[in-house]
Amino acid sequence: MASMDVPADVPKQAVRTEVRTAAAPTLTWMTLALMTTASVASLRAAPTMAVYGLACVFLYLVPAIVFLLPTALVSAELASGWPGGVYRWVSEGLSKPLGFLAVWCQFAMTIFYYPSLLAFVASTIAYVIDPSLASNGLYTAIVIMVLYWTGVWVSSRGTKALAGLSSWGLIIGTLIPGTLLVVLGMVFLGQGNASAAPMTAEHLLPAWTGLASLVLIVNNFLSYSGMEMNAVHVSSLKDPAKEYPKSMFLAMGLVLLIFILPALAISWVVPGNQLSLTAGVMQAFDAFFSHFHVGWMTPIAAVMLVSAALGGMLTWLAGPSKGLLEISRSEGYLPPFLQKLNKYGIQQNILVTQGVVTTVIALLYALIPNVSNVYWIFSTITTQVYLIVYLLMFAAAMRLRKTQPDHPRGYRVPALHLMCTVGLLASIAALAIGFVPPSQFGSGSVWAYVLLIGGGLVILGLLIPWAFLKFRKPGWRTQEGDAA
Repeated sequence: MASMDVPADVPKQAVRTEVRTAAAPTLTWMTLALMTTASVASLRAAPTMAVYGLACVFLYLVPAIVFLLPTALVSAELASGWPGGVYRWVSEGLSKPLGFLAVWCQFAMTIFYYPSLLAFVASTIAYVIDPSLASNGLYTAIVIMVLYWTGVWVSSRGTKALAGLSSWGLIIGTLIPGTLLVVLGMVFLGQGNASAAPMTAEHLLPAWTGLASLVLIVNNFLSYSGMEMNAVHVSSLKDPAKEYPKSMFLAMGLVLLIFILPALAISWVVPGNQLSLTAGVMQAFDAFFSHFHVGWMTPIAAVMLVSAALGGMLTWLAGPSKGLLEISRSEGYLPPFLQKLNKYGIQQNILVTQGVVTTVIALLYALIPNVSNVYWIFSTITTQVYLIVYLLMFAAAMRLRKTQPDHPRGYRVPALHLMCTVGLLASIAALAIGFVPPSQFGSGSVWAYVLLIGGGLVILGLLIPWAFLKFRKPGWRTQEGDAA
């Protein structure tokens, strides 16, 4: 969640000037499209869809139409009418407790997001040290814990320079390696080499082997999450009603290209039954570089992917937790221990508490033999928890259009109720399908999988925020929070 705090030492006149400037049109629709693309696009999910070969095009387009588009447009209307993010939207449309649930889930999904992100980093680093380590659970667990706690130390000192590395993430860790992957793949096929995955018309749709064959689509909902983050800039456009939809359609096209083309390139060179969900990108680079006799480029590609992932982690580490802190200090949702700031003004206790949980989760990588299975479980739990945010957002948008139809909005979604209904149904379908083990899990216990996913969703997404609301005390509300 973006913070609108103004430092105490900034003169009031400067604050007034800043507000006036922010209200004027400061962005072109093209710039906003690129900002949104940078917020959403990543190569990390490419191996997940490369398993399906040519069918990944279909599996990316469907959630783009039924989830990505409604999310982008609906969040734009909410942001242009009620600044302040998802807490304000849901609080105004539904209730303050549900607003807390939304902001909690926005924060809580990162608890499982960090282990899955850092598992990707660990497998990428492994290709520089020893590729066999990519499937070693103990190695993965150690890397997750070391990198996470290093990130906590950096963030707790208020170091913004390193966190700013994420602004280069789109170029360093996505556009350059993604383009290189696609170019190498096209040259590879152009030389007459056979694709590892069939590229014929009959493979445009995924083979139906039961519901499990389509389960990987649920991960794409999380791949598209984040479109709502830049909706706060809708008022910075010259003509929001016309320019924002253009911006979102362009961003959607760019995001689809970044997701689909590298996934196809991976499927051309790495057979689906050999593909690792964490190390698939590096598997493809390794195969291409070996084929073209430029193996020395493998470490360079790894460094690019790792630097972008770590820069993004530093930004996410401070962002959602600060949003939760600000709401909790003004409304008293969290106990005083979790509201305390260190001398740098950072919510260190929240980061450390989150780190303890992340450490426990990381140990599962050492205890469960198949790293790809653990990665998929954490990615699915992350998606399930984040989907609660979107369910609340769509419901709040419909109710606000009904209860406050005349409230000023910089942008109004055409056919809002239809958009919200499509988004709600898609989110509910994704929640349901997330409980079905993917076909890659083979003969594993279905009930054990359902218990893991359901337990993670209920405990992290529902029981913990309910406990905070149930047992909160009037003294948890701070004077500093009221002033902010």
